[in-house]
Amino acid sequence: MLRQDHGSPHTHLPRAKAWFIALLTAIVAALATTTIARAADRTSAAASAADPVVTGPVTGGLGAPQLYGTAFDLGQVGYQQSEYFLSGNATSYQPVNPLTADGKWTVAPAATSAYTTRVVVNRPKDPSRFNGTVVVEWLNVTGGVDVATTWIQTHNELIREGYAWVGVSAQAAGVAAAKAIDPTRYAALSHPGDSYSYDIFSQAGQAVRDSAVTVLDGLRPHTVLAIGESQSAFRLTTYADAVQPLVNVYDGILIESRGGAAPVTAPLSQSPQADVPVPDGLLIRTDLGVPVLTFETETDLLMLGYLAARQPDSAHFRLWEVAGTAHADTYITPVGPTDTGDGQGDVAAFDTLLNPPATPDPTHPEVSCDTPINAGQTHYVLEAAVHALNTWVRTGLAPAPAPRLRISTSGSTPAFVLDANGNVEGGIRTPVVDAPVATLSGLGQEGSFYCTLFGTTVPFSAAKLTQLYPTHAQFVSRWTASAGSATAFGYIRPADARALVKAAVGSSVGG
Repeated sequence: MLRQDHGSPHTHLPRAKAWFIALLTAIVAALATTTIARAADRTSAAASAADPVVTGPVTGGLGAPQLYGTAFDLGQVGYQQSEYFLSGNATSYQPVNPLTADGKWTVAPAATSAYTTRVVVNRPKDPSRFNGTVVVEWLNVTGGVDVATTWIQTHNELIREGYAWVGVSAQAAGVAAAKAIDPTRYAALSHPGDSYSYDIFSQAGQAVRDSAVTVLDGLRPHTVLAIGESQSAFRLTTYADAVQPLVNVYDGILIESRGGAAPVTAPLSQSPQADVPVPDGLLIRTDLGVPVLTFETETDLLMLGYLAARQPDSAHFRLWEVAGTAHADTYITPVGPTDTGDGQGDVAAFDTLLNPPATPDPTHPEVSCDTPINAGQTHYVLEAAVHALNTWVRTGLAPAPAPRLRISTSGSTPAFVLDANGNVEGGIRTPVVDAPVATLSGLGQEGSFYCTLFGTTVPFSAAKLTQLYPTHAQFVSRWTASAGSATAFGYIRPADARALVKAAVGSSVGG
């Protein structure tokens, strides 16, 4: 997430018929998609990144990894956290030919430099719970510290399905912040600069494969996925086009909330090495040999310019655009960090639709936005995206193509096409836009750039809610139908759909 850190952690059909048609459509679309040409049991020999030296688990200093992520004890959900140092020589890259917007680049090694960074690992305590997939997150450093944004958003899915998660301090800012916060624990860390971040991220993935006996405490990975949000997604876009074809470390890549033009792009190389910016409107190369799922919110499409980089689905590419969402929202903060998956987080998330905060971080009330922030359901769809990418990689069954958000280009600037309730039309639909209780947008926030990333929520009046839903049962019925449709298409996980419905049933909306 681009964030300012302050130091704290469809046509209406009868429901059964609609579910059947949705499921049938998804199956047909998936079966019609070309499967991924990859071995079912990939070995580490298929990758060619250098193996770093792994030390740890790390102890000492303040006693715990310095990382903005979830704030509850992982032990209560059957997980454990550990930290390791990775050391080696990292490579920077230079283009062989000019970089083009189609992403079909050829790059070559430019220089090498020594580094020592850290990775934080969250994994099941019980090895039998491990599902064989490791999600490797490029930690976000926009706020000057490492932030595990996608872990916050997807941890319920990762935990209940038995994934291992590895957060990588790939960039210099994250390493510098860790050393400043806990100089004793992190005295050995050293980062040569972000031109080397791509190879550091490759070597972290290689360590997951080849040093699993240490990094994963003996768990044996079958699949290794790369993931990153916002600023990390910008760098993963460059990584996918430039470096993944060289090293083939990752089996699939999930890019969340990338932009489309400078300054929300990531250079291949930067000062003090040669400055090598990437073109605006950069696509994911269509000849990449692994699946890429790009996940975009309303904010990303228009405010951050991803519209210029929109591309059609292909054998190795899927684009998910989600209605009613913002680049950041009430789940990233304040709800998500304390959500243990017991259902209370779902209730709290529902409540923010009716009573949205204007202060993203409750521990810093002085940072308040002009309008209550977005309370959309990004995290539910992102959890489904992780599952979809993992399934795609492991079975070759691609996600069903998703509709795009409706955008009008008839005016002086592109604008979303809105429905009668002020919510955008098209895109992936969830209950918050199909059974709305508020107008949700990824735009409309004034003031600081930080606040503009959080979009807006404008709750409906009591009179409008009664008009839309004369009875509570009618509201629950519409909400449930939308959750069921999204589940049938693979856009919401079944466990999340059940939690969504339970939260709606427990609400007082309607009547």
